[in-house]
Amino acid sequence: MYAQNQMQWVSALSTRPSLESALKEVIEQADRDLEGPADLALIFISSAFASEYSRLMPLLRELLPVPAILGCGGGGVIGTNRGGLTEEVEGSPAVSLSLARLPGVNVRTFHISAEELPDLDSPPDTWVDLLGVPAHEEPQFIILADPFSAKINDLLQGLDYAYPGAPKVGGLAGGDGAGRGAALFCNYQLYREGTVGVALSGNIVLETIVAQGCRPIGHPYRVTEGERNILLKLEEQTDDTGSRGIERSPLEALRELVQTLSEADRELAQHSLFVGLVSDEFKFKLEPGDFLIRNLLGVDPKVGAIAIGDRVRPGQRIQFHLRDARTSAEDLEMLLDRYQRATEDRGTSNMGALMFSCLGRGEGLYGQSNFDSKLFGRYLKNIPLSGFFCNGEIGPVGGSTFLHGYTSVFGICRQNS
Repeated sequence: MYAQNQMQWVSALSTRPSLESALKEVIEQADRDLEGPADLALIFISSAFASEYSRLMPLLRELLPVPAILGCGGGGVIGTNRGGLTEEVEGSPAVSLSLARLPGVNVRTFHISAEELPDLDSPPDTWVDLLGVPAHEEPQFIILADPFSAKINDLLQGLDYAYPGAPKVGGLAGGDGAGRGAALFCNYQLYREGTVGVALSGNIVLETIVAQGCRPIGHPYRVTEGERNILLKLEEQTDDTGSRGIERSPLEALRELVQTLSEADRELAQHSLFVGLVSDEFKFKLEPGDFLIRNLLGVDPKVGAIAIGDRVRPGQRIQFHLRDARTSAEDLEMLLDRYQRATEDRGTSNMGALMFSCLGRGEGLYGQSNFDSKLFGRYLKNIPLSGFFCNGEIGPVGGSTFLHGYTSVFGICRQNS
């Protein structure tokens, strides 16, 4: 007999090559573990099944009636196999299913096309009306989007405006390789464009971990001149944000920095160099996690300018970063350790978690499978984990929500104590 007021979350995974067999296996496993009816289903299906995406929802309607369902296709999926172990399946057929029983939780799913998005100058109520989710309920969001048609940056900016402080996690879905866009699933419907999501409010807390996997090198710099996404002039800062009074071109600063690196780091800088934008301009002592990591897109040797994958503004602080497997592992471990200590101090228990990981991580980065999920399980034990490998990951940094790359974002659910 299950407790009526107790939240429960289960995860199941199947690697059977037949879609029907895989669905039956995950449903059987999840139904066996869940005590009582589910309020929400989350399903992720690998791109190996891309030709069968259109069959998924009709099959699931027959096999698994739930009030709300959300999911997408991905380059790989994450779930709990029959042996109770979390597994990351990349490049082969797999289906991951999570079922959640959520007493006292309002569950609202939605689909939004890019054409429906309000103008960014619109008031917050316009966004609230679009979603049909009152801001006073303090909703928390899981968001899945098509990489090409969703206008995801506009959507995230609008949601932050309408629901400030509300956690938002998710990722960009994978396409089917046939030019038909992503596969997004919402309430037994298949969508090829836009965004699907679910807003959760009430007796639930969604907490986030965003592991960007980079380490800072050198000193911070303050942008003294920039245009759009182009860095034109930088002023070197001390570690306590005092100015050294030395202004130079970004390329000159980078060349000087590279000369101070070890041989291994100089080699790494040839292909794994990034720019970190400081997320909190009021924080003086900067640490890993205080930066929004962005790609270095190119340089202009004539003027010494550097282009990055985000807008810059004068006065903003930046710092160059490097990424490799060791750094990614250390970054995630540090964040998990910090989160574990915080949860132990407050004495709360987590019920379920979602993992949205970049296609550039996984076995290709670490040289071994299941790395991020195993590390998660080492620190946060016995928490059902599911998710998928994304074309971009959604998660908060410094109080705002961003689209990331090369990142693992975790959304961890617990009852509101």
